[in-house]
Amino acid sequence: MRCLFIISVLLIGYTYLGYPLLLALLKIIRRRPISGNNRELAVSVVIAVCNEEKNIAGRLQNILSQEYPLNKLEVIVVSDGSSDRTVEILLQMGCHNLQVIDLPANQGKAFALNEGVARAQGEIIVFADARQEFRADAIKRLVANFADETVGCVSGELHFLKDADSKIEAEIGAYWRYEKFIRRSESASGSVVGATGCIYAIRRELYRQLPIGTILDDVLTPMNIARMGRRVIFDAQAVAYDIISKNASQEWRRKVRTLAGNWQLLSLSPWIMFPWENPLWLRYVTHKLLRLLVPFGMAMLFVVSLLLTGSFFRVFALLQLVFYGIALSGYLLPATRSIRLVNISYFFMVMNAAAVAGFWKWATGGCATAWQPAYTGKESARG
Repeated sequence: MRCLFIISVLLIGYTYLGYPLLLALLKIIRRRPISGNNRELAVSVVIAVCNEEKNIAGRLQNILSQEYPLNKLEVIVVSDGSSDRTVEILLQMGCHNLQVIDLPANQGKAFALNEGVARAQGEIIVFADARQEFRADAIKRLVANFADETVGCVSGELHFLKDADSKIEAEIGAYWRYEKFIRRSESASGSVVGATGCIYAIRRELYRQLPIGTILDDVLTPMNIARMGRRVIFDAQAVAYDIISKNASQEWRRKVRTLAGNWQLLSLSPWIMFPWENPLWLRYVTHKLLRLLVPFGMAMLFVVSLLLTGSFFRVFALLQLVFYGIALSGYLLPATRSIRLVNISYFFMVMNAAAVAGFWKWATGGCATAWQPAYTGKESARG
């Protein structure tokens, strides 16, 4: 029992505290700077969409207004079986450097991305989503990093716009600051595990076709590139803007999809789990897999704390009961979420419950259609 207690504490502690501290140390003793310049390479922006008639015109205008030479820029929009006016709107815009691929039936984001990259002519592929917007210099910032020959993939940064209607803005903001610290530290000391789904770029020759049904292209593609010996870095100066989730329920749906995608990768690309195949094995296991196991570790820790004898374990169990009680009050009495401690506890438990729900979604075959909601204009794929 004591061994299970120690294992549970180490699992939770290393995942949320130990790994960031390890990265902070590596960033100091093993810093790997990037040599960039303003060389303007040919760029293809690939966007997979489904029923985005409300967003697509503005998104295209945002891309074409980038501080990047238009003669070096092409945009490829792949409509994955859209049944609204998405394709019609694109064709009416009459842009000479726009390619529209109209797939007659919905076959999934991975299939759409494969089709888009196959048509791309640029040396650099920039992946974008339909809803977000790029800062004016985003593409220029991404491309500058490819002056360093060791770099194969560059992830941009997502900034959330303030929304007075959001009930969890502070909590998502705190979580995202924590996540960005980890990504910056991973990048500074080597490579990032995954990319920001709505803004990342790769060298075209390094792209490998995604298995049909892949949810997390923004993890699998960077991991494929790292496997080929190139770095995956994070550039906080390449910025995309998004609207923050309005409440825990909306964030729950997005999180379940993402975490189901992490489980899915284990079956789609089992090589990721072998350290002799995956040069980012330790980072992947810690950053992606251990987070999926934390809720199970929390459950085991609580049960073991109750079963062990001694005042220390009783106090430890009591503290857990208090924490879970606070989170439960946030669920049963939504008005109490106006109290910061209640909302943080509730949000933390919702996110860990989403890991369990993500596992169930994957185990029961729910990943087959899990990507599409991110392209309906209601949610975003942040990878």
